Amino acid sequence: MWNKEVETLPRDKMEEIQLERLKDTVKRVYENVPFYRNRLDEAGVSPDNIKSLDDIRRIPFTVKDDLRENYPFGMFAAPMKDIVRIHASSGTTGKPTTVGYTKADLELWSECVARIIAMAGGTCEDIAQIAFGYGLFTGAFGLHYGLEKIGAAVIPMSSGNTEKQIMIMKDYQSTILVSTPSYAMHMVEVMEELGVKKSELNLKIGLFGAEGSTEEMRAQLEKRWGILATENYGMSELIGPGVSGECVHKTGMHINEDYFIPEIIDPDTGEVLKDGETGELVITTIGKQGIPLLRYRTKDITYLIKEPCPCGRTTTRMAKIQGRSDDMLIIRGVNVFPSQVESVLLGIEHISPHYQLIVEREGFIDKLKVVVELEDSSLLESFAQLEKLEETIKHKLHTVLGLSAKVELAEPRTIERFTGKAKRVIDLRK
Repeated sequence: MWNKEVETLPRDKMEEIQLERLKDTVKRVYENVPFYRNRLDEAGVSPDNIKSLDDIRRIPFTVKDDLRENYPFGMFAAPMKDIVRIHASSGTTGKPTTVGYTKADLELWSECVARIIAMAGGTCEDIAQIAFGYGLFTGAFGLHYGLEKIGAAVIPMSSGNTEKQIMIMKDYQSTILVSTPSYAMHMVEVMEELGVKKSELNLKIGLFGAEGSTEEMRAQLEKRWGILATENYGMSELIGPGVSGECVHKTGMHINEDYFIPEIIDPDTGEVLKDGETGELVITTIGKQGIPLLRYRTKDITYLIKEPCPCGRTTTRMAKIQGRSDDMLIIRGVNVFPSQVESVLLGIEHISPHYQLIVEREGFIDKLKVVVELEDSSLLESFAQLEKLEETIKHKLHTVLGLSAKVELAEPRTIERFTGKAKRVIDLRK
């Protein structure tokens, strides 16, 4: 274990830490974030009202739209002079949800990730290859600093250039792979096409995240790579990766409860559910300075596990994410909302407001195709115009989504109309 004292705390001791940090967090946001002061006042809740962990239920939920509406820095609880890092995730209108970190937050983040790496068996003797994209996305940097904290050697490969990934993995004898599970599957296919055998590699552990995956996918990863495939969980709004992760027993993801208080609610009513019941995960961050969040609705569907784990850790675990309570798509680790696509298309001339998103899986890589209906069939007579329009759409979609999508231009009136809610998404991955 990385931090045995904390990771094996008795329940009463952990709850003492949680309550103390919850009180401090509520006080901090009340005093420094106008949004929270107004929201708590409206609910009739003051920092002095938080006397037990059960009082967390008196606090209103925070949702992603709250971050968008306070873009970019309105949710920050620390002054900009104390912010040393800024990350962001995608938003439905092209504006990202922005998060900030103080130096103390970066230490907290590294500590949380170090625990998760140790859970999976990572040590200072490992060589870790990070195949997440570096940038505003929190995944790469989160794992990077956590790996360095435990003393592992880090290869910041970033994503893509798969043949070179395999060459580096072979030549440098990487022992840990950090990526999305789907990219790991693509990598192993390329490896096999190149004639590189898994016996030529030294890979032992996969630290996979940023998108959901099935147990069948895990089995394939473990068999074809010859590794232990573990899953970890997080999101930019909460901290990035580091909220929870699997130990070698793979009995659920251990939550770093001294920094995150989990709840499961009914996504329709907001009612807190009993332990073991499936619903939407809600997280309150405790200990963060830059952008603490109270009762953040993640939209992820799971349940909590309180039974003892064979590894000896006493922290609550969360089961594999079963899906989402909204219509968000996750494609190659990137969050995509249909409304993002709509906002792009409606701003382009000659395009009707009718479109479809088709998500397919080629091998183990997700592909997004956007079928766009033309307003006027006369455009079909000019190949140059069609080509220019297609490139314009691709470019604007890439700017907003952060990933490439195939664009298919359709004749007018060829996309199905609906009298009720339109079916914009066709997900063929299942």
